[in-house]
Amino acid sequence: MTMTAMQSDARRVPAAKIEQAYRERTPASRALYDRALRTMPGGSTRAATYYAPYPAYMHHGAGCRLTDVDGNVYIDCLNNYTSLVHGHARPAIVAALADVAARGTVHGAPVEAEVALAEEIIRRVPSVEQLRFTNSGTEAVMGAIRAARAYTGRAKVLKMEGGYHGSYDAAEVSVDPGADPPMWPEGRPDGAGLSPGLTGEVLVAPFNDLSAVRSLVTRHRRDLAAVIAEPVMAAAGVIPATEAFLRGLRDLTREAGVLLILDEVVTFRLAFGGAQQHYRITPDLTTFGKLLGGGLPIGAFGGRATIMAAFDRRNPETIAHSGTFNGNMATMVVGRTALDLLTMEEIARMNALGDRLRRGIQDAADATGLAMTVTGLGSLRHLHPSRARIVDYRTAVAAASRPLSALLHLALLTQGVFIAPRGMVSVSTAMSEDDVDTVIAAFRTVATMIVEGA
Repeated sequence: MTMTAMQSDARRVPAAKIEQAYRERTPASRALYDRALRTMPGGSTRAATYYAPYPAYMHHGAGCRLTDVDGNVYIDCLNNYTSLVHGHARPAIVAALADVAARGTVHGAPVEAEVALAEEIIRRVPSVEQLRFTNSGTEAVMGAIRAARAYTGRAKVLKMEGGYHGSYDAAEVSVDPGADPPMWPEGRPDGAGLSPGLTGEVLVAPFNDLSAVRSLVTRHRRDLAAVIAEPVMAAAGVIPATEAFLRGLRDLTREAGVLLILDEVVTFRLAFGGAQQHYRITPDLTTFGKLLGGGLPIGAFGGRATIMAAFDRRNPETIAHSGTFNGNMATMVVGRTALDLLTMEEIARMNALGDRLRRGIQDAADATGLAMTVTGLGSLRHLHPSRARIVDYRTAVAAASRPLSALLHLALLTQGVFIAPRGMVSVSTAMSEDDVDTVIAAFRTVATMIVEGA
C-alpha cells in the first residue's frame, strides 16, 4: 500500500468518529434541518450556510461566541463571513438598534442618518466623493458596473478569475470554474440559469499577473468599461494582491482610459480607509457592504463625483436607482454606530490578532505534520490543506482538498470553534488574545486527530 493510500485510510477513521461526535452533539439541529427540508430546497435559503451532514442551527450570539440550539458554545471565527466585525450583540449596537426601532425602521423618505453615514464613509475613504446606498454587496456591484458602463459608453467588464462579487449575473463568471478552467479571457458562467452570453461581456484575467492583465486591457480597451478586483480575493481563498499588482493595475487602467472598481465589501476592515489605504491606491469606484451595516443588510458604492453624477435625479437623463430599503434608518443608525466603534486602534488590534492566529495555526500544523498554508492579510485568513504557495485561483484549486477542508471544519465544530466550511477565518473586535489562543489549541487537537487517524 502506498503512503498516500495509508494516509487516506487513516483519515477515514477520524472522519467517521468526527461525524459521529458531531451528530451526538447536535440532535436538535438535525431535527430543525429535517423540518427545513420540507419547506426549502436542500433545507436552506443561503448556499454558504449548508454543510454535510447538516448545519448547526444557532440560537444566539454574544461577543465572539455563538450558542446553538443544543446548547453547544463556539468561538465565532466566521462572523457571518466577516460582516460582524464587532461580534454579536455589542451593547452600543444593541442600544442603537433598540432606539431606532422605537422611532420606526424605515420611512419611505430620506433621513439625517443616511447623510451622516455617507459623510463618515467619505471622510475615511478619500477616493469616494459621492456614494449611493444599497441593501447588499451584490447590489453595490450592480450599481458600480452600471455606473462604469454609463460613464464610458462601453459594455465589457474584466474581472479576476476566482473573484467573487456577489450573485449579480455579470459577476458570476469564473468565480469557481474548476480544475480545468477556460483560457483567459474566456470565462465560465457559474452554474445553471445564467446566460451563456455573459462570457461575451465579462472577460476574465489571472489575479496577481500584471503582464497578462495588461495584455488583455490593451487588447480590449475600446470595449472595456471597467476592471473590477478585490484587494484580497476572499472566496478564492483569502489571497492578497501583491502591491506591485494592485498599483500596476491602477496605472494601466488609468493609461487605457478604463475605470478601476475596487471591491471592498470584505476588505474595508483592513485599515481605517479600507484596503485601498493599505495599498496606497485610488480607484475610480469602490463597493462596500458587510461590516458597514453593523449586522444589518447593507451595501454601498461610490467614487468620483463625475461618475456618480449619472444617478443625480435632477438631471433629465439619469440612471433610476431605487430600492425599498435603500438608506433605511435602522441600517443607517446601526451602521454609523459600528463605524464609530471601528477606530484605527481597534483595527490595528484586530489585525494583530489575525497575525497571531496565522502564526499559531501554521506552527501547530507544522508541529503535527498536517500540510497547511495559512493565507490572508490582517484580520482575514484562510486555511489551505497544502504547503503550496497560493497566489491566485489556480494555485489555490491545485492545493485544495475539499474532503480534508470539510473534515477540518466539522472537527473544529466538535471542539467549539466555528469557521467557514471552505476554510475562511476572520477575527472580530470582540476577540482577545486568550480567545485566539483557544482557537489555536483547538486546531492543534484537530490536526493531531487527523494526522494520527485517532
